This record gives sequence, structure tokens and C-alpha cells, in this order.
Amino acid sequence: MGFLGNLSSAKSRVYISVTPGIGLEMLQLDLNANVVANYAVRDFAYNESLRTIDDFEAFKDAVSDMYGELGINPKTEVVVNMPLVSFGQMQLGLLLPNDAITGAIQSELEQTFIFRRFDPAVAWIDAPSSNNSASKETRTVIYSAIQQVVIEKLSAALSELGSVLVSVENSLSSTFRALDYMGLVSAQLQPNVTWNLLIVNSTGYSIASMTGKTLIEYYEDPLPIKSFEGDEIYNAIVEQAQIALMNYPANYLYVVSDTDMVSAELLASKLSTTGIIDYLENNSFKKESSLIPVSLNVLQGYASKISLQAIGCALADVSDFPLKFNYMEAVGGVGTIEDSCTIAIGEHEYTITKNTAMAIAAGVGLTLVAIMFLLGNVLLPNSVQQEQNKLNDVNTKLEELNGQLNEGGGAEVAFDATREVENGVKGNRAKLMNYIAAGETIPQNVWLTYFMTQGNGLVDIKGGATDVSSVYTFFKNMRDSLIGTKLKLQKLEMDSVSVDAAVAGAGSNYSFEITNMTEDQLNQLFNPPVQCEEGDEECKAKQAENQAQQEGENSDLLGPEIH
Repeated sequence: MGFLGNLSSAKSRVYISVTPGIGLEMLQLDLNANVVANYAVRDFAYNESLRTIDDFEAFKDAVSDMYGELGINPKTEVVVNMPLVSFGQMQLGLLLPNDAITGAIQSELEQTFIFRRFDPAVAWIDAPSSNNSASKETRTVIYSAIQQVVIEKLSAALSELGSVLVSVENSLSSTFRALDYMGLVSAQLQPNVTWNLLIVNSTGYSIASMTGKTLIEYYEDPLPIKSFEGDEIYNAIVEQAQIALMNYPANYLYVVSDTDMVSAELLASKLSTTGIIDYLENNSFKKESSLIPVSLNVLQGYASKISLQAIGCALADVSDFPLKFNYMEAVGGVGTIEDSCTIAIGEHEYTITKNTAMAIAAGVGLTLVAIMFLLGNVLLPNSVQQEQNKLNDVNTKLEELNGQLNEGGGAEVAFDATREVENGVKGNRAKLMNYIAAGETIPQNVWLTYFMTQGNGLVDIKGGATDVSSVYTFFKNMRDSLIGTKLKLQKLEMDSVSVDAAVAGAGSNYSFEITNMTEDQLNQLFNPPVQCEEGDEECKAKQAENQAQQEGENSDLLGPEIH
């Protein structure tokens, strides 16, 4: 465990973590006693699909409320931890200047659905160099990015409270710092020891392949975990993660679950690996009252909610763990706390900043100008007042004429041609975007047998593939391209083969269905109800046949469909 930095400076700061599943956490560590000195938490919504905060006003109100609860002066420096948005590695020319490296990363990020809409704030560090000949001509950088507008709005919200945003951290770096500080991976962090960190959250899982404290490779695989039930969640994660872990052989595997939907202990028991497996519950499955000792200032009901991310965020200024990214450079650096003074009026004290004082002075000046203007109007000569009266009469007549015109122009229009054309274009545009997304994102080993899209955004895609990984790649690409369509992997099954062939491991193709339609909508699409007249026995027989066929669609020799 290695820590450095100015401890007194770290103590004076406030550390806030946006933690999905928990809310908004505010934490301060006592590094001398190794305990949590102050902690508060508030319910807070985070948009995990778009990886952003939707309501920054609610963020400001929650922070202000926690300041009051913990007795913290809002005139403070703040470090905020955010869920990871983008993370990766890139090989570039050795002589490429730093600004060109940032530009190359930005070009790569603009291909993702999040940064098509928002400019990225990019931060990167050099990866450790290797001894092979290729590394002598190239440099590998590890990069991370967050939406620039998120940092700007965080800074503005805190500035309104009198605070200044000095750093934005990401959840992956914070998790590593917390595991290091708590001594949970001390054996893994030794030089030349290979290990993998597998993190599960409500949107999928990620694998960080490490050698000691050095990141070798990072892999992220989104999974619709919320759409699974019971053991289906574990089966889906194990099926995919097992394949990925085969590419990263290691001495240790450490499993962390950040979601209440998955137990890290149960998932670890289902994974097969040659190394030693350990786990940590960063969720409601944790058996300890707290991940870390707390002082008497921390309410007992709060202690169990303290997350790895909040602990790691509070270590941002003192930990020497190498995964450190400075997003603030991309938005112009760190601001400063405004000079202020406190004024007592009666029993109340008011803090006045320089900007506030200037605003008050400007308001007083405008008020004086208004008073002088009014006084000038009262002392106008009689001739000017008479002209003003004439102008008032003209304005009155004009208002009467406008009222008459409005009364005559209120008839309803039965057909709005422009609106109808716009609706038609909007529907066709939605269909076109769906076709484009399918054409641009389909992998080589996937083919489509059915594609249905409607102007109201409903999509249903059926097809086949030679392997499961290609299906998940296509599903991930479609979901990222068609943002807001809420696509789900409705079906994934092996094509029918004989029992003997299945036991012998004979190869087979896979069929799948991707849709955002409900079961009722799909049934209506493929099995529309047959309307029978009274006494039409042949029609009723056909209706019963359709119902029996529909009930038998979910039966499968190799197991149930994956939803």
C-alpha cells in the first residue's frame, strides 16, 4: 500500500461520489486514524443508459443538504467521482505530439453513440513500455473520457454553493485505490503477479487484466442484466465472462459486484479459472456492517452504504495508484474559491462574495437610475405631458383593433398540411435510421432472416450466426446505434440438431431475435387473432391451432430461451 501527498490539504476537501444503486455520497477520511470521519448519503438518480446526470439542480440541492448535515462550510474544494463513461487503449506513433494524441482519441470516441451527441473531455496516460521491437516505434496510451458538458454543469452547480470543483475521478480508478488502501489485493499488487479484476454492475461487466499495479488490457461487455431473472443472470455472465477470461490467463481473479442483482460470492463460485478466486460484495450482499471502520460521527444506518467508489474518491489526492486521469485540463482547468466576508444582521449571518457584492452594487445603481427617471417624468413640462397623452390614446385604439383581429382569426383549421408532412417525414426517418444501423453494425458471421421496423420506433429483427459472441456484438452495436429504442435480446438458441450430434459437440448455428416489442405486440404481429362468426366450426378449429402453436414456441431441446 503506497500513499503520498499533503494530508492536511486532503482533509480540507470534500469528496462526493455519484454511485448508481446507492445515490450521492459525501465522505471525508481521517487518514491518521484510518477511519471515515464524515459521511452522508442521499437518494439520487443517475442515467445509466446515457451515463450522465439528468437533473443537476437536484445534485446541487442534495450537496447543499449534506453540507448542512455534516456542518461543512460550502466554501470548500470538491472532488467528484463519476461512473466510468469511456475507457480504452490506443497505439500511436512514437513521435506524435501530445495534442495530436488527444485529437486521435477524440476521433475514435466520436464513433461511439454517447460522444456523437456530446464533446468528450479526454484524459490519457502512457502505458508502461515493453521490450519488443514494435514498441520502439509506437507508444501505447491508456485513455478515459467523460462528457465535457457534465463537468461544466457539475462545476456550475458547486460554484452556486460557493464551492470549487478541483477534480473529477472515474469509478474504475476509485475502485483500484480503495482495494489498495484496504489491503484486499495486496498479494495481487506485487510486481510480476498477473491478476484480473472482474466488476459487475447493472449494465454488464468489465475485466481489467493487470500485472501488479500495471494495466495490461481492459475489456467491457454490456449485458441486459435487468432483463434476466434468478439464475439466468449468473448463467449469462458466466457464459460470456468465461470466454473473455480465457484470453487473460492470470494467477488471481478478484470479483466485485456493484449491483444488488448479483452476488459476487455466488458468481465467483460459478466461474472456472486456474488461479485463486476472491470476491467483494460492494452491494447489499455484504456481510460486514461497513467496508471500512467509521468514526462516531457516522450514523450507523449510513455505515453499511459506504461504497468502494466513495472510499477511492476520498483517496484521490494521496494514493499513488498509477491510473490517474485529469479531465479538468480539457475544460480549462480548475477555478478558484471566491473571496467573501460575513455580515451579521440581527441574529443572522450572511456570507457575501465578491461577485455577490458586485451584483448588489449593480442593483442599487439601477434602482437609483429608475428613481431619477421617475422623478424626471413627474417634472416634465406640460407640453411634453400633453404629447404623451395623445400617444396613450393612439396606443389604446391600436389595442382595440388588435383585439378585434384576434377575435376574427380564431377559427379552427381542420387539416394542418405542414404537421402531417412533418409526421410522415419523422416516421420515415426513424425507419431509415434503423435500416442504416443494421447495415453498418452487422458482424461478418451474422445474417438476417427478418427485419421489421415501424415509424413509431418499434423494431423486430431475426437472424442467425455461427457463434454466440457475434450475436452479442451485433446486439451491442444495434443498441448503441439506436439510442433510446430500449432493444433487448428476446431470443438466443442453438439451431435444432440431433441429440447424438449435440452430445458429440458437433458445430451448429444459432438463431436469435432482437426487439423492443412486448410479447403481446409480437403475438399480434405474427399470430393475429382469428375472428370467427357464430357457428363457424372450421374457423374455431383454426383459432385453437394458432393458440397451440403459440404455446409451443418456447419449447426447445437444449433448454429455455434466453430473455
